[in-house]
Order: sequence, then C-alpha cells, then structure tokens
Amino acid sequence: MDDDKAYNTLFSGQEQANIASAAPLAARMRPGKLAEFIGQKHFLGPDKLLTRMLEADRLSSLIFYGPPGVGKTSLAAVIANYTKAKFYYLSAPAASVRDIRRIIGHARDRLAAGGTRTVLFIDEIHRFNRAQQDVLLDDVEAGVLILIGATTENPFFSVNSPLISRSTVFRFEPLSPDDILQLLVTAIDDAERGLGKFDIEAERKALKFLAVMSDGDARKALTALEVGVLSQAARRQEEGPQSNEARPAGRARIIFNLEVAKQSIQQKTIEYDGTGDTHYDLASALQKSMRGSDPDATVYWLARMLAGGEDTRFIARRIAVCAAEDVGNADPMATVLAAAAVQISEFVGLPEAQLPLAQAALYIACSPKSNAAASAIWQAMADVKHRPTVRVPKHLKDSHYKAAKKAGFGADYKYPHNFAGGFVPQEYLPEGATKKYYVPKDSGCEKDIMRYLQKLQILIQDGKPVEGSAVD
Repeated sequence: MDDDKAYNTLFSGQEQANIASAAPLAARMRPGKLAEFIGQKHFLGPDKLLTRMLEADRLSSLIFYGPPGVGKTSLAAVIANYTKAKFYYLSAPAASVRDIRRIIGHARDRLAAGGTRTVLFIDEIHRFNRAQQDVLLDDVEAGVLILIGATTENPFFSVNSPLISRSTVFRFEPLSPDDILQLLVTAIDDAERGLGKFDIEAERKALKFLAVMSDGDARKALTALEVGVLSQAARRQEEGPQSNEARPAGRARIIFNLEVAKQSIQQKTIEYDGTGDTHYDLASALQKSMRGSDPDATVYWLARMLAGGEDTRFIARRIAVCAAEDVGNADPMATVLAAAAVQISEFVGLPEAQLPLAQAALYIACSPKSNAAASAIWQAMADVKHRPTVRVPKHLKDSHYKAAKKAGFGADYKYPHNFAGGFVPQEYLPEGATKKYYVPKDSGCEKDIMRYLQKLQILIQDGKPVEGSAVD
C-alpha cells in the first residue's frame, strides 16, 4: 500500500481536521491557491516568469532562495495544488537517500499508471551533501518528478551545478510591511483558519508595529499575533464574563493594542549570516557608500553590520582598504584615521568600538576621492607578473660591499639632496621600461602632488639640474 494512503487510513476526517487545527497560526494561514499568495511580485504576477510557466503548464524544477518566513514552502504547496500534482515534503537535515528513492519510486509508479505528476519539496536543500543531490539528477531531468528546493543560502554556492542547470532559480525578497499587514488583517478576519472565532479589536498601530518588527518574516508576525490574542483570551477566561461588556455569545473580547503587540514579539532580529551573502553584500554596500561619498548610507550599513554581530576586525579592515584605495593621496589623513580605528576598536572592544569605526568610515565618505595610488600599484603588479622582468639599473644597485664597488655598482648615482630643491634628473627605470603608473588626480591633496610632479617634469625635460632653482 502507498505510504500516503496508509497514513490517511489511520485517522478519520474529523480527526485529521483536529490535527490541522492544532497547527500554529502561521501554518494554518498558508495560502491554498495562487490568488491568495502575497508578495514576490517580481516573479509571481501578471506576465511574470513563474506565472507564465504555470499558465503554460511547463513547470520545471525550481530552486527557491531567500530568508525565512517569506513563503517558499507555501508557494511550493500552492504550485502542487495548481498543477494537481502529488506533493511530498522532505526536510534535508532529517531525510536520507532511502527517503528520496522511495518518493521517486512512487512518482514513477504514478506516471506509469497514468496518474498525476509528483512535486518533491526539499526544505534546506543546501544541507544535502553532493551524493544526496546527485540521486535526484536523472529523474529531475527525465521529468519523473518536479523538484522544488528551498534554501536560505546562495544556491550557486551550496547546490550542485548539474542540479542548478536543471532548475530555475527564484530569489525571494523579504515581505514588505504592507504585505505583512495584509496577512495579519486576513488572519484576524478568517474564522475557519485564523482567529476569526474571537472578537478582536486590533489597533492599526499595533499591527503596523508587528509588520515592522517582523522584518519581512510573515511567520514571525503571525506567531506574535497568535501569542497576543491567545494570551488575552486565556486571561479573559480566567476573569470570567464582564456584565457590562456587550459581545457576541460565545466569543471572547480581545483588545490587541500596541502594548500587547510589544509584549508578544521578541526583540527585532537582524538578518545576518557571517559567512554567507549577507556578510559580503553588506560589506560591499559599506565600501561602495564610502567610495560614493554618502555618509548617511555609510553609517547605516556600518550599523547593520555591527548590529548583526559582524567581527569588528573585519569591518576595520574594510574601512582601512577603502581609505587607501578610494581616498589615497587625495587626503592621506583618511588612512591615518583608518589605522587608528583598527587599533582602537581592537583595544576597547564593543560597544565603544563602534565610535572610532564610525568616525573613520564617515571621514572617508566625506573625503575627496582618488584611486590613483591604487591604480598605480595594480598596473605595476600586472606588469611585474605578465611582462619581462626589468633589471635594476647599475647606478641604483646596492654598493655597500667591496665586490659591488669593484663592479661599479652605484658609482654614477646622483644624491638628490646635493642638488637644488632636493631633485636631480636621472634614470630610475631602464630606458624602454619607463611607464606612467601614477597619475595624480585634480582632487584634494593630489592637486599639490600634481603641480609638484609637473615642476619636476620641466627639470627632467631640461636634462640637468638648474642651479639655485627650488622645487616646492
């Protein structure tokens, strides 16, 4: 007997309904059809890719990628209903290759008997090792089953390339506060699946508070709503009926205000993965905001990283790199402040470390910019690695040993301080190897560097030092 049929015979219809009613509100409020699904309009809406695939009945295997509580599991179940397919759920941490093979066997039997297709939803698919993922390849490609994998990690790093190539990847975004608010209102009004059996008076600002504090996670918002309502209902039941309170028979009057909302949801959790996409995305946003001279964005992304628990040494390193790469000699003090931030943040630790980090990051964001120094070393490194090696000119070689002097090393070297202005034209790269690596920009302190180098260039063109001339 099919395992699912065997399970269904264990309980009557009423018993199964009772089991379903015991599920958390977030599970009970899962959408039953496509029209009820909220969010992800960038791929699920009129003329969007996933909608087109469903309408054309050309559904391929899918990878759903995004943070928790944004509808990955819910959408998979809706798709199974939409396509009239048999739906299986596996949690990757608890599943085995045997479980996968059993479901594949059922899928083949069902197709052979002229039955419906099979959707296998694997939650946290990134937790499957390579061998487990490889078991799916042939049957996914042959269309024996439709795989829908859900992951909170970047699938291009955590899922086998062959499986990615056989699937369409959809990135889920956090739900907007308006989306969450719509879900909360629906849950309050729905008497069958939601909290409609209670007489709830919900303040709009209380629901908006949950919508913001849940940070795009519908599960978190619905759980907080359920906690607030059920705790109030239990209290009303203990207090007994209030004679002056007019309410429908058999329904408890629930006041869900801002204070109740605050007590029903945990402190806002900052989404942060210290080794995944969030880590690198926020680091990139911080550095690009400093480079782009936006102090407000700079301090916001810095706060996101600090609140998420990022290592202050990593943040300090990014700030130091940005100072040297993007400000450089346009304002050398930026590198000095960055170096100080590295040392001070390491010395004092959090929470005080946020102060020198913020000071340095904001200074960099507000400094004139030049990547001339960075560009110079990048070009020079490329030439060193990929072009013929240049020998040190004879007059520049070390002459602090007897054999060197006999060979004439350093003999023709001109000591710049013996000449006016501390400069004398001479060859520092062999003829034919000279190249313009450092080109100062007309920005900040590099304006002065540019003028100074232009004066030196005049002396170089003359070919000899000018007696009494000063190079300022």
